[in-house]
Amino acid sequence: MNPLYNLAIRLYSMAVKLASLRNNKAKLMIAGQSETFDTLARNIEPGKQYIWIHVSSLGEFEQGRPLIEMLKQHNPERRILLTFFSPSGYEVCKNYNLADVICYLPFDLPGNVHRFLDAVDVETAIFVKYEFWGNYLSELHRRGIPTYIISAIFRPTQAFFKPWGGTFRKMLGCYTRLFVQDEESRALLESVGVTNVTVAGDTRFDRVTDILDNKIDLPVVETFSRGQFTLFAGSSWQPDEEFIIPYFNRHPEMKMVIAPHEISPERIAGIKEKITRPVALYTESTPESAAEADCLIIDCFGILSKSYRFATVAYVGGGFGVGIHNINEAAVYGIPVVFGPKYQKFKEARDLISIEGAFTISSGDEFATVMDRLLGDGDYLRKHGETAGNYIKSNLGATKKIYSAVFDKQ
Repeated sequence: MNPLYNLAIRLYSMAVKLASLRNNKAKLMIAGQSETFDTLARNIEPGKQYIWIHVSSLGEFEQGRPLIEMLKQHNPERRILLTFFSPSGYEVCKNYNLADVICYLPFDLPGNVHRFLDAVDVETAIFVKYEFWGNYLSELHRRGIPTYIISAIFRPTQAFFKPWGGTFRKMLGCYTRLFVQDEESRALLESVGVTNVTVAGDTRFDRVTDILDNKIDLPVVETFSRGQFTLFAGSSWQPDEEFIIPYFNRHPEMKMVIAPHEISPERIAGIKEKITRPVALYTESTPESAAEADCLIIDCFGILSKSYRFATVAYVGGGFGVGIHNINEAAVYGIPVVFGPKYQKFKEARDLISIEGAFTISSGDEFATVMDRLLGDGDYLRKHGETAGNYIKSNLGATKKIYSAVFDKQ
């Protein structure tokens, strides 16, 4: 790759190492990467080929998961290497039973890349959504390994489409095929000469539908919300909570489940301090004790997407920061979804707003206006919820398209 690119990656890796002295997430990343090659040496079976699936974090894992499950369903003998870049994905999914080997992906430096690909006989490489690592892609291409990206989405603001983006455009030439979410992405790629593109849709629609169809018992959440208008604040951040919690405090006719994006003891304590009504923690509750509370804080990972089925309305956090989290997880249950103003990167958010299955708000006053209407008008609530659920149903099938194109030919 371009020497400037390698310098940028090297500086980034140094910055993460420095941050690891104080930041727990960075510390986990550095520690995890330091174990990668030992993990591969212990677990990769000599003489066996692996399908390598790389995701950045938990959200991208949820997009890759339907393809992994379809692969194992049809070809249980195929081996899968699953790599993560972010601790927020790895730490939650490190025991995922359908992947044969799970580890962190080392920084995209030439030495790491050669060592990684020498350690694993990769038959096919699949990157999910946003993962563009130039040295890995170049070396996969040089070795003749079929390489794909799935559920990808492109925007004009990305470096690929800038006059100075030649280095990044070279990365696109390393893919055997790019499976994108929408026609706009295909057209953008065509504008820079990339034509090996298929509009397949987003595998997250298949994933959330799998969750919908495979219910698990959550008696604490079910008993807590039973018969009550319940707002679910999923993956919330402090800017979201600054207006959600006061609204909840003023409305005794509703209950609330809040699942913060981060669940450190300090974050949980800070949320509890702001709530003036009876509150319970999920990990400390029985169904009976939860029923007595007005607010339930989910202080663990792994159950939010399954819990949305007990919601009346969902507020999905992140829209006052880097961008909203997964709104499909809530919409699949046929409930209205509300989120903040930073949603433009997400096709499903734009679509749901346009068909009135979701609402975007930019302030606490706007949130209150939306919630007042949803609380007070049952027909309005049902109409917008049904619209959200029908939208999810109309977008199923991306996983099958990708699987057929990539693996039915092998």
